Amino acid sequence: MLIIGIAGGTGSGKTTVVRKIIDRLPAGEVVVLPQDSYYRDSSFLPLEKRLEINFDHPDSIEFELMIKHLQDLKEGKSIEQPIYSYITCTRAAETVKIYPREVVIVEGILVLCNPELRELMDLKVFVDTDPDDRLIRVINRDIEERGRSVNKVIERYERTVKPMHELFIEPTKRFADLIIPQGGNNHIAIDILTKYIENNLK
Repeated sequence: MLIIGIAGGTGSGKTTVVRKIIDRLPAGEVVVLPQDSYYRDSSFLPLEKRLEINFDHPDSIEFELMIKHLQDLKEGKSIEQPIYSYITCTRAAETVKIYPREVVIVEGILVLCNPELRELMDLKVFVDTDPDDRLIRVINRDIEERGRSVNKVIERYERTVKPMHELFIEPTKRFADLIIPQGGNNHIAIDILTKYIENNLK
């Protein structure tokens, strides 16, 4: 099993990179463990408090469960991956059954923050994108997918996203074995990464 960690700031194009890698590899050989599935459940809080959660801080992630699930997959066991809703800021009662595959991609803004999680990775990747480009993507995504207003998105960006990026996410670039500038638009870097995976599968 090959475990690849893919990190980078919010809106950097991580998901696009992951999708392009999956598209180029044989069907059924890759499984993705998204960090977003492992946000801590906040159903015990009133909705207005839930909406104030700082999703860009490492404390918001249940790394313990993420690490255990990755270890289970390495041992050939299936896992029950949580489902998290950004609309309600809670975990669903249902889970998704994930089976071990040849390649496991661990993807999320904070996945290189945790030393124990990093230790399980065979390759660490950082998707590096210009802050202005990331902000534009965040605005578009949060309006379309999460029902937020432009003002709310910009306010959240200035209050938490930008400072947390500088404090926690940007510094993890030093742990990366491969840095991909321009995110999903960097076809050469994605080719190199795909070739690396293919060579290891052989």
